[in-house]
Amino acid sequence: MGRFFSAVLLCVVFGGLAGCATTGSNPKDPYEKFNRTMFSVNEGLDTVAKPIAQGYNAVVPMPLRVVIGNFFGNLGDVWISVNNFLQGNIEKGFSDIGRVLINTTVGFCGIFDFASEMGLEKHSEDFGQTLGKWGVEPGPYFFWPAIGPRTARDTLGWVVDMRADPLYDMRDVAARNALRGTRMVEGRARLLQAESVLDAAAFDKYEYIRDLYLRSREAAIKDED
Repeated sequence: MGRFFSAVLLCVVFGGLAGCATTGSNPKDPYEKFNRTMFSVNEGLDTVAKPIAQGYNAVVPMPLRVVIGNFFGNLGDVWISVNNFLQGNIEKGFSDIGRVLINTTVGFCGIFDFASEMGLEKHSEDFGQTLGKWGVEPGPYFFWPAIGPRTARDTLGWVVDMRADPLYDMRDVAARNALRGTRMVEGRARLLQAESVLDAAAFDKYEYIRDLYLRSREAAIKDED
């Protein structure tokens, strides 16, 4: 996703839709009609992404998939540490820095997760959570093609997360795109097992994903397990 798409998202969330009449019965999802349309678009896009992820799982051996996941997880720990510090979680922030230092050096650029074996827990923090910790309300729920469910707050947070991505300013365009593409495929592949459970359990897939997302985000901001 480039700068143009990020700008469009911000304009839509904080501009155009702000003046629209609500179309959903759920107060947290006032633009449900729009969101269901975007959900359908995303399902269409996934007819391409899902087979690629399935092929990735079929071709790439599990040990190598773990190595790839560890590498991108190590990159993510850099921004996670910043968000923990911004949230006032100083101990967690230093723990994240420790993870990056250990895994980047002893773990050979993050391909091995020795930090977890040493007792440094892997965290998951983003700027949307940081805004929530600062008291910013979530705002209405949106479902965006390609990036999935977000509240208005988390959409803004996602734009900041993208700008803070270590790959964002990478000058080698070919290498950057290859790394981003690999990360997207790896992330989609990790969802395959959970998706099979979702397909079997959910009567209304859109509603199930929305409610699960909103509950999980609220729990994450409250630091609930």
